[in-house]
Amino acid sequence: MSATLTTDDAGVIDFSGTAPVPFGRLVKVELRKMFDTRAGLWLGIITGVLIVLAMVIPLVVIALNDDVSISATIFITQIMTVPLSLLVPVFAITAVTSEWGQRTGLVTFALEARRSRVILAKLVVIVILAVATIALAVGLGALGTALGGVISGESPVWNLSLGVLAWVLGQQLAYFLMAFAFGLLLLSTAGAVSIYYVIALLLPLMVWGPLYGIFSWGQDVVPWFDLGFAMMPFVMGEPTSGDDYARVLVTATVWVVLPLALGLRRVLRAEVK
Repeated sequence: MSATLTTDDAGVIDFSGTAPVPFGRLVKVELRKMFDTRAGLWLGIITGVLIVLAMVIPLVVIALNDDVSISATIFITQIMTVPLSLLVPVFAITAVTSEWGQRTGLVTFALEARRSRVILAKLVVIVILAVATIALAVGLGALGTALGGVISGESPVWNLSLGVLAWVLGQQLAYFLMAFAFGLLLLSTAGAVSIYYVIALLLPLMVWGPLYGIFSWGQDVVPWFDLGFAMMPFVMGEPTSGDDYARVLVTATVWVVLPLALGLRRVLRAEVK
């Protein structure tokens, strides 16, 4: 790429006439950066192994117990999505924090000074990765449902509707964006990963879950604080109301939109060292 730079009397370099880096090239670079490190490669391998194990283990249980049968809804929405929520969002975090933790931001933002375009390219890559891994999980879930029927000798239960599948995709994508937002906000891999696991995993298991299951008021209160519980009626295909949509809107705003906006503001204003 050639550029014509001019310097004014104040010594400020003017690159307004320089053609920007093609956005497609930025996306390809960010996608390659996710897996060209040893950590990224092994994280991808481990995630793939966990997804396969998530399909195989229920089949072993079905083979050992004749009374067990698993429908497509349970296989896909409750079993196959677990590995996605555990490890893959770490990619969304490291996509941002690596620029600051490994100090590659000096090169990245020197080659493309418009930081918003770089962040948008990272976001596009995260969405592509999320959709690809969810599609893999859904495909393996469907395969597991079919194999479960063969093993048990019963007809598979194909009870997964397109509406529920769309909400599963939306829920997992929301978790990816949440992780990405925390990475932007904290610019620290350890901090963002810790906060993400506390909010997306520990709190639902250790706090929100017991409150939801033990106390009658928990079913009304908890979905206003946790994204997973807010989306539960849609993911499980249960009857919904206007309050259910309001809970999704509130939790998505608190855990995704607000951190994303604050994180983007921080990255655009932060000093690159």
